[in-house]
Amino acid sequence: MKSALQRRWRHWVQARHPLSDTALLGQRNIYIMPSPAGLAFCATLLVLLVGAINDQLSLGYLLTFLLGGAGFASMHLTHGNLRGLSFDLKSPEPAFAGDDLQLEIRVHNLGHARWGIGVQVQGSAFEDIAWADVPAQGHVVIHLRWPASRRGHVALPPLQITTRFPLGLFNAWSVWRPAAQAWIYPQAETPTPPFPAHPPAGGTQTDPSPSTRAASGRGQDFEGVRPYRHGDSMRQVLWKKAAQAQQGAPGRAPSGWWVRDAQAPANAALCFDWRDTAGLPLEARLSRLCAWVLAAERSQAPYQLRLGAQESTLGLGSVHRQQCLEWLALVDAAP
Repeated sequence: MKSALQRRWRHWVQARHPLSDTALLGQRNIYIMPSPAGLAFCATLLVLLVGAINDQLSLGYLLTFLLGGAGFASMHLTHGNLRGLSFDLKSPEPAFAGDDLQLEIRVHNLGHARWGIGVQVQGSAFEDIAWADVPAQGHVVIHLRWPASRRGHVALPPLQITTRFPLGLFNAWSVWRPAAQAWIYPQAETPTPPFPAHPPAGGTQTDPSPSTRAASGRGQDFEGVRPYRHGDSMRQVLWKKAAQAQQGAPGRAPSGWWVRDAQAPANAALCFDWRDTAGLPLEARLSRLCAWVLAAERSQAPYQLRLGAQESTLGLGSVHRQQCLEWLALVDAAP
């Protein structure tokens, strides 16, 4: 019996609030109930009415009905504060497990100004509500944070849109079920452990693509010039420019020196294999591989990821990084 009622309730909610990255609030999907302050207000009206009846006080009746009318007007305004608003969700950027996923929600208002519009993850605390005022015929952006507790390609939680404007006597709300999903990557291990020593498939002389070589840092091929930095080789210094700098401003060396900037050699490629993390728990192994991928991107060293039979190409860049991190996010057991 209980499971049947739960199925009927779930079916009713899904029919009333289908999955969508946009939401339009109207009569069918806005709900309203008295707030705690509203319940206290109703109790006060009841006491006033009983007192007026017992003592036959005309002014008591007048006060009771005036306050009651103000309460009904407040209920109408609270409901109308949400009716007609539309919302859309920007595709969320990926996050790492344990961090907060940032949700960007755009609110569109084609009518009069709306005050005190709040959005929260359904079931979260009142303090977590993101509030905003929406101008007449205008738009506003609301930023909401959701703790990303588990990795994977996860569905976004239902959102609750709420308001208590103008008097706080009633609470009007609606439920929005976004259809978008977000990528939650494993949390990277800190500090980053040393890279594994073995080369990628094909040996250390694997020649990456020209775009990979161009992004891989400094090495043997001449690329341009840059100011001297402490630790640069003296063989890279442009001595003719250094002599000119000395003549123009004696005593500036080496701050006035210029050195040759070059590309990295192709044999600086790395390979991150699932077997390199043997002996660690599943999540720790994923965290270590994630840390290696991020560190390789920072150092601009081409890399390859192996997860059992799943093997990426040797590459570098945001697309390659995203592919590797998505593979790590979807690992459910040891490959």
